Amino acid sequence: MSDWVSEIAKAATGSGGAPRRIVMTPGAQRALDAASALFYERGIHAVGVDLIAAEAGVAKKTLYDRFGSKEQIVVEYLAARDERWQVFLAPYVEAATTPRTRILAVFDASRDWADENSTKGCSMVNAHAEISDPAHPAYQVITGQKAWMLALFTGLVRDIAPRRAAKLGRSLMLLHEGGLVAHGLGIFPDAIDHARGEAAVLLDSALRAAPTAGEKRR
Repeated sequence: MSDWVSEIAKAATGSGGAPRRIVMTPGAQRALDAASALFYERGIHAVGVDLIAAEAGVAKKTLYDRFGSKEQIVVEYLAARDERWQVFLAPYVEAATTPRTRILAVFDASRDWADENSTKGCSMVNAHAEISDPAHPAYQVITGQKAWMLALFTGLVRDIAPRRAAKLGRSLMLLHEGGLVAHGLGIFPDAIDHARGEAAVLLDSALRAAPTAGEKRR
């Protein structure tokens, strides 16, 4: 994984630390693959361990032996999905050549990811609708992923406006997350591209603004 991804992960890690993960055996991976598809398509609460075991072709006891609980399966589902997203995103950002295009590349990656993997909307937002208790082990994964995205936007926009990076990072995050939610709801087409356009306007305004000490036009 790219160095910049690792640095963002460090910046976004809260005091609670990362959730416990398990070592995947081939059988556990088959079960997780089945659970992941079911959780995303039907919802976490609607899917029981019996159904996961049946879909994976394993015994219910095997699931508990491998994961310990349904909650741990949810942790693995969300954490693995986030890891895949970070790997998917990296080449988009790395191929961009300016601070502005690197930020917009995040929206491009999200659009393509959504088309390929998230027809029902953001898995983290969907999961949070079902898991709002901070004591649930998957809650850290959900909020941690969004903290990671905020750290990403804040870090990228720092190359454009370092003294306003915190505010601009939040604005970009809001546009990005709003685009994901609107995409999932399907209220209007091309929601993520619309959010990208608004992000471009925001960035162009930041670039036109007279730079403060230490800021650079790029």
